[in-house]
Amino acid sequence: MRKNPYLKYLGKEDHLQYAVMNYLRHQYSYAYSIHPPNEGKRSRFEQFKFKYLGGVRGIPDIMVFYPNGFNCGLAIELKAGYNKPTESQRNALKSLKNANWEVHWTNDFDKTKEIIDEYFKKAIK
Repeated sequence: MRKNPYLKYLGKEDHLQYAVMNYLRHQYSYAYSIHPPNEGKRSRFEQFKFKYLGGVRGIPDIMVFYPNGFNCGLAIELKAGYNKPTESQRNALKSLKNANWEVHWTNDFDKTKEIIDEYFKKAIK
């Protein structure tokens, strides 16, 4: 099997996010989980269109649309190393928390896995 030539352009946070999404898809395949494609450089027109269509900065990296009996969903902002959420990311997490979402930011796969497992343990099946 050939190695994907684009893998070399991915950063630590990309690999962490891939691992988390892979875990969610295998362990909790019944839950609708996504990565909102919010990052990246945009042309002036793309920036305009993003805002015009209702796009907002700071949306968390992982969104799990599955109520667990206590919360409407689970939102996780992932960071690599010692990075911390930006102001817009903190604001988005606060807004989601106010809307009864469970929210977290983490930079460690094992901690993220623990958060996900605890969230689903509370779920009413």
